[in-house]
Amino acid sequence: MEVYWRPNRWLHQFRPKTDYQQRGHNLYLPIPYSKHCKITYECDAVKFENNSWRPSIYYNINYRTYEKNIKVESFNNEILQKNKTLIEETAKILTSETNFTHVSLNQSKSINPADSLKINIDKKGLAIAEIGLKLTAENLNQALRSTVLSISFDGKETVWIPAGEFFGTGYQINPSKTWNSRVDENGRMTASWIMPFKTSVQVNVINFGDAPVVAELGVSTIGYKWKKSSMYFCASWHEYNQINTAKNDSLENHEWHFDVNYADITGQGVYVGDAITVFNTVDAWWGEGDEKIFVDGEDFPSSIGTGTEDYYGYAWCRPEKFSHPFIAQPTGAGNFHPGMSVNMRYRLLDAIPFTNKISSNIEMWHWEKARINFAMSAFWYAKQGFVVNIKPDIESVKIPVAMHRTDIYKPILDETGKIEGENILSLKILGVNKSAKPGNMAGIDWMQFIKQ
Repeated sequence: MEVYWRPNRWLHQFRPKTDYQQRGHNLYLPIPYSKHCKITYECDAVKFENNSWRPSIYYNINYRTYEKNIKVESFNNEILQKNKTLIEETAKILTSETNFTHVSLNQSKSINPADSLKINIDKKGLAIAEIGLKLTAENLNQALRSTVLSISFDGKETVWIPAGEFFGTGYQINPSKTWNSRVDENGRMTASWIMPFKTSVQVNVINFGDAPVVAELGVSTIGYKWKKSSMYFCASWHEYNQINTAKNDSLENHEWHFDVNYADITGQGVYVGDAITVFNTVDAWWGEGDEKIFVDGEDFPSSIGTGTEDYYGYAWCRPEKFSHPFIAQPTGAGNFHPGMSVNMRYRLLDAIPFTNKISSNIEMWHWEKARINFAMSAFWYAKQGFVVNIKPDIESVKIPVAMHRTDIYKPILDETGKIEGENILSLKILGVNKSAKPGNMAGIDWMQFIKQ
């Protein structure tokens, strides 16, 4: 087998003030080799002490195998110097604005509940190059989740995903800029996936909320000749709403850590990315889980990693925002504390082809037993006839989005006048007896802990 190796990261995504040991390092540079490749790490700061190497080093290495008839020119310094200008120009393009020579169609409308805004294109020789959308609503956070983008190519719906998730902002406006998605401070959202079709496409913005939403929709196209190898662009979404991070230990086969599924796809295609929107409810890291991607029915996943933050291109569960061409964390507010975090990874340079099926998963591995919201988006291209297990879920997008811990842990008394300890909301402590011994809570006005 011929092997092609691509490290799966982009360099230095954290600002210089971030502690060096808590930065991730990412590199997307093809390092081809014809027979074998040995990778070593050398650093004077890494020393062998007390029978172990310190500090600890974490790394992910992605590689790709090809059939024997594929010729590969092995990497060397001469090739690197020869392509120096090309590498620099490519890096500049990846960090610049995409500029398509395209035709744009624009529509705007106040969409009532259960209504939609549509743009139809019935013409051969085209592909969507860019979709732009801006939503205005009294409750914009809810509108970003309850307003759904649906796209049908040649009569088949292959995209069904909340607007905020499709553009990589979750259900709050979090500015970011990648090669495939951009969100600005004014709430304008843009996606730049190439989406070919044979004869027709319908882009549909549907309001599943309970209040009107003003939508400004733009669809840009470029010339494209449909071929036998052409594939449809696809996107799915679902949320594990109020999922327990550890299974109930009163049940049989209780598990502390378990896998959750992005998507299972049957057919031929290419897996090109995924994203998560997490609402954390405790003061602890939620993402220790490893990705597990099974290709074409393999028994052991060909992609398996060391943690959710490693898969999404950063390190040590850091909350800093970052945006780069293929990875982004538009917000990490929920990484250490109750709040929302959004992670994206677009796999254009490390896409995963599959011949008959793919199963993409990641572990639910939280440091604490808690209830959280865990929404998962997947992006892929597939040939006609594919089947995916994730179906449109209208009821899920109607669920009020969590903005505060109390949206999941309700601080209310039950019918017997009792309240679960984990649901208590601490407002303030009054009347503490200063002479009481540590741990003695006598004198506290306990009703100040409860918000009804």
